[in-house]
Amino acid sequence: MFDGLRLLHWKPERRADGVLVLTFDRADKGVNALSRAVIDELDSMLERIALDLPKGVVIRSGKAAGFIPGADIETFGEIEAKGQTEDWIRRGQLVFQRLAELRCPSVAVIHGHCMGGGTEISLACRYRVASNDDSTRIGLPEIKLGIYPGWGGSVRMPRLIGAPAAMDLMLTGRSLSASSAKAMGVVDRVVDPPMLLEAALGLIQRGAQRPFKQRFMAWATNTWLARQILAPQIVKATSRKARKEHYPAPFLLISTWQRSGGQSIHAALKAEARSVVKLAQTSTARNLIRVFFLMDRLKGLGGKDHGISHVHVIGAGVMGGDIAAWCALRGFEVTLQDREMQYIQPAMDRAAKLFEKKIRNETKRAAATARLNADVEGAGVAKADLIIEAIFENLDAKRALYAKLEETMKPEALLVSNTSSIPLTDLRANLKKQSQFAGLHYFNPVALMPLVEIVKHDFMAPEMERRLAAFCRAIDKLPVPVAGTPGFLVNRILAPYMLEAILAHSEGIPGPVIDKTALKFGMPMGPIELVDTVGLDVAASVGKIMAEFHGQSLPEAFQVEAGKRGKKDGQGLYTWKDGRAVKPEVPKDYEAPVDLEDRLILAMLNEAMSCLHDGVVADADLLDAGVIFGTGFAPFRGGPIEHIKSVGAPELKARLEVLAARYGSRFAPRPGWDAL
Repeated sequence: MFDGLRLLHWKPERRADGVLVLTFDRADKGVNALSRAVIDELDSMLERIALDLPKGVVIRSGKAAGFIPGADIETFGEIEAKGQTEDWIRRGQLVFQRLAELRCPSVAVIHGHCMGGGTEISLACRYRVASNDDSTRIGLPEIKLGIYPGWGGSVRMPRLIGAPAAMDLMLTGRSLSASSAKAMGVVDRVVDPPMLLEAALGLIQRGAQRPFKQRFMAWATNTWLARQILAPQIVKATSRKARKEHYPAPFLLISTWQRSGGQSIHAALKAEARSVVKLAQTSTARNLIRVFFLMDRLKGLGGKDHGISHVHVIGAGVMGGDIAAWCALRGFEVTLQDREMQYIQPAMDRAAKLFEKKIRNETKRAAATARLNADVEGAGVAKADLIIEAIFENLDAKRALYAKLEETMKPEALLVSNTSSIPLTDLRANLKKQSQFAGLHYFNPVALMPLVEIVKHDFMAPEMERRLAAFCRAIDKLPVPVAGTPGFLVNRILAPYMLEAILAHSEGIPGPVIDKTALKFGMPMGPIELVDTVGLDVAASVGKIMAEFHGQSLPEAFQVEAGKRGKKDGQGLYTWKDGRAVKPEVPKDYEAPVDLEDRLILAMLNEAMSCLHDGVVADADLLDAGVIFGTGFAPFRGGPIEHIKSVGAPELKARLEVLAARYGSRFAPRPGWDAL
């Protein structure tokens, strides 16, 4: 059947029962990412298959890691540079449609990750069978790259499971377990891994009838009337989470479906291609793809060999307790120490809630619970491979603790501090084994914040950095190595942003106006709300350290009143009820100062340039990655340094000089601006 074809990535097998099994095993990659060569090979085979129809076609992966994780993103930049984006999208559509039009049954056999283009090729098959293994995840995450499914996914998914469910999947980019996919109608069968091929053959022989409700919703929600009713509702819900000018992809997805969702498959595919090509050329898409590669770079730091099995955490406060719980969740044996059990128990209670939320399987949840043990006496110190100090921010207290730990801990054990601001050169001064000491700075809330700063000092062993990076990846965190200067990277850049917000607030500018200005730029949370969330006391402490570092004094506006520290007291710059800020009404005729955005954002950008100049991180990409994943800095802008490059360093420097003349030396351009 395939005589004369040079197949590198596909392995066809014609079974005795007449079924053709196509095994995808990309030759030049460890995963089955879809490249132009892979698509072309599939197209050549489909041409032959259409002329000599088998009893059925099964598409499966030859990789143990999973089915197909999506298109080969590494080629995106090259495709755009050559002006081939439209050709690439239409090519994929054509081949997948050729698969969909086969006059014999086709089945996608899914195990492990099935994302993006992998899900789209499965949707082009008549049936889908998935492994019930925990690793199986099915999704269409393209929205996270500033585009949406362009190989027929945005057309086929609404027609398969109904528009509301399909839109939710595509607009959030979330993935489904095999059981959830079955319940929604994305897959037809879910079986044990050894039974996948047998189940696929059964679908070819007998087919599958989906429940009437699924079929009805798939039809009814895509009619013209339904699209006109549903689309505005979906737009309204989406607008609460994203601004159209920042993230155009969700809104273009909705409008394209509204216009063309009921058209013929070919017309709908044409509309899909046209809008995805438009999105792929936006700065948002380019920057979000860049952010993807930045994440990939952080994931690649350190490898997998960390040599850590037992973690001992000292300090059961919010940070220490949550770090301990997270490590136990990710499979490590953990002991949690504090002065008395009364200080540890709240952390254990929070851990139980975390395990209940994250682990559905009762046996696995019980195992995670068993891995986390209260340890008032500190017996875990002698057993631990990694000791994490998370006590209060006091230099003398930390030094005294380290002296005691060195008497008991294993010679090869690593000692790290979760300090948020104290220089590591001060902390390590009296240690006997300074090479095995570092900072490991987590962010609050631990379960939600993806970044961990690996804080270095002049005596730290290079192997220490590698092992800690590997450990961060083992607990599903993104590590970024930073120098041990005050504030490190994230807090150093956030401090002037929060400082300026508080100063603006003290001048009478309403908090909601300040927050709205930051949100309009693209920050995930306004700075006034952020200060309240972090705590005015914490913000003042970090602000004092950073002010002293820059030879300045902390403004009087940073005075913290007892019982008014922010969210944790129920009162700060805002009043807090049920965990939410109650923001005062702003007069409708109030106009924000024209330079307010510059005051907030340029304060951050100025400090970012200073960090880059001072070598806090190795390069601009690591700085952008750290600030994006540590602060949520507008991902669609690509990070502080990328944003500076986009706008132009000379222009932004000139605006800083205007602010310095107006508000004082804190806006004076820091060293480094002329280097870009």
